[in-house]
Amino acid sequence: MTDIREILDNLENNSKQEENLFFEEGVLPDEILLANQKKGGKTLHLVENNQPERVLLLGLSNHRTPGELDPQASLQELAGLTETAGGLVIDSLMANRDRPDPAHYFGKGKLDEIKEIIAEQAIDLAIIDDELSVRQQNQLDQRLPCRVIDRTALILQIFADHAHTREGKLQIELAQLSYLLPRLSGKGKELSRLGGGIGTRGPGESQLEKDRRHIRQRIDNLKNEIEQIRRQRMVNRGRREKNQIPVLALVGYTNAGKSSLLNTLTDAGVKAEDKLFATLDPTTRRFRLDETEVLLTDTVGFIQQLPHSLISAFRATLEEAIYADVLIHVADSSHKDLTGQIKTVHRVLEEVGCEQRPMIHVFNKIDLLPDPLDVQHYLSDYQPAVMISAKTGEGIEQLKKLLAEHLPQPLVTRNFVLGQDQGSLLNRFYQLGSVSQVNYEAHRITGTVILPKHQAEQYRQYLTEDETNDQE
Repeated sequence: MTDIREILDNLENNSKQEENLFFEEGVLPDEILLANQKKGGKTLHLVENNQPERVLLLGLSNHRTPGELDPQASLQELAGLTETAGGLVIDSLMANRDRPDPAHYFGKGKLDEIKEIIAEQAIDLAIIDDELSVRQQNQLDQRLPCRVIDRTALILQIFADHAHTREGKLQIELAQLSYLLPRLSGKGKELSRLGGGIGTRGPGESQLEKDRRHIRQRIDNLKNEIEQIRRQRMVNRGRREKNQIPVLALVGYTNAGKSSLLNTLTDAGVKAEDKLFATLDPTTRRFRLDETEVLLTDTVGFIQQLPHSLISAFRATLEEAIYADVLIHVADSSHKDLTGQIKTVHRVLEEVGCEQRPMIHVFNKIDLLPDPLDVQHYLSDYQPAVMISAKTGEGIEQLKKLLAEHLPQPLVTRNFVLGQDQGSLLNRFYQLGSVSQVNYEAHRITGTVILPKHQAEQYRQYLTEDETNDQE
């Protein structure tokens, strides 16, 4: 692997030659991130010399943010993430604390216990089930005899490994550099984590500031490129809206079966594995619901403690969900903490600004349930909802029917004539659509309303058709 010093030197040389900075071909930003966390001459790749690194998972048993998975389930999820990254989980340990120690994350006694486990089981890497502060990371690096990373660094690496499109690579590079920047420090030509205090200032400080400046420049360039992609998406979205093609977006927790459902509905043929973040780049396919052609988009999976840098970097991709006509929230009905996963997805959707979009909850993997009646109450808790198995096809026809019922309807313009005592109907028209040109005459109320076609059919006895103004 290329050393971080060499990579940063390349950045500096490139900046002198070209206006747009770029990394040496074949060197991804995750290598900067990982090389920056060197210790003992080894890098943080979870597979070295074709041998997976031996990993110890660490967490706090009583530390839980409302709406997140319980600590034990979270640690199990971390084990899945580690396996996805290629690591070998050897052991795990939960410290009995309500909140992290601000300096060391764990208490000093627990740190001694962790040291013993690392020595006895030849641990290469410790992964903390949380996002560490720079101070906590620095202290753990100094006190533990193996490399230490947090949950955020692990997720960023997985995203980097699974990004294949240009857009995905740009977005993950931005997220990684945003995570790296506050953690970058150095002295002379050696880079380590952020340091401070007496004796840390010297000739290397100017080089460090130069490195930071190059990374900031690269971040600015990445933001500009991603913004161009976002604008192109807006143009494409405008064309779809002009052609009135409904857009459905699959959202949900990672490994809930979104890609499997996409394949079942559209024969897309995308990779679907029983693995966290098996697919990352969004995929859009056309298919027909009854007589209507629609677009179905598979978005990136969510997870608890999804790094904010990732949410920000992937905003252009997540806008597919923000502007979708209907969200299809796919949930793994066989998961032990189904409610926690649902709440995590709702929280991320709220953060990106699409919690108000029409949503259908799809409880997948019912083929894995001993008794589907065990989750039957979710159908009433999260209406509209349906239970399916994307693997066996059970419930798919019911899902299609539900989707067809919730597709946006074409708008039509109608003139209305109401009696003076039918003010409640006028209020209803205001609720359903856009009312204009209202006239209160001696014995009647007249005006114009723009509303969905199926609603116009429902109130056709009060409406006069004006086909020339239809917006179909």
